[in-house]
Amino acid sequence: MKIYKTEAVQHLNASIEECWDFFSSPENLQTITPNDMSFEIQDFDGKRMYPGQIITYTLKPLFGIKINWVTIITVSQENQYFIDEQRFGPYALWHHKHFFEPAENGGTKMTDIVHYAIPFGYLGRLMNKLVVNKKINGIFDFRRTKIDELFNSKL
Repeated sequence: MKIYKTEAVQHLNASIEECWDFFSSPENLQTITPNDMSFEIQDFDGKRMYPGQIITYTLKPLFGIKINWVTIITVSQENQYFIDEQRFGPYALWHHKHFFEPAENGGTKMTDIVHYAIPFGYLGRLMNKLVVNKKINGIFDFRRTKIDELFNSKL
């Protein structure tokens, strides 16, 4: 199984505490997900993020096909980082690390690192090359724009 990696770094004009407050709430995930993915939380306990928290949702990541996705927060260190992993969903592996650290010129440096693998061997590698990697990059482009609107458009 081939494991792929994608990384995104973004500067936010906000304190780490403000960033953490936003990103540690699973309810805000819909805000930073493209509308065409029809993202919808199905179940979570309504609490701030903590290790062991399970979040279930549906979305349409490719070709309008609705899927169920279950993630678990495996690690969470307040105001520093958290990791979510897919337990059930379209990937053979999905491991997403989110880091928050003071930026050199003020504000917060946010780093996302995703390791993922596609099932189905050669066919999965071909799908990644033709569709999946572009879709993941498109999602991160949308997120970057939306997060800029939320955090970096303040006067």
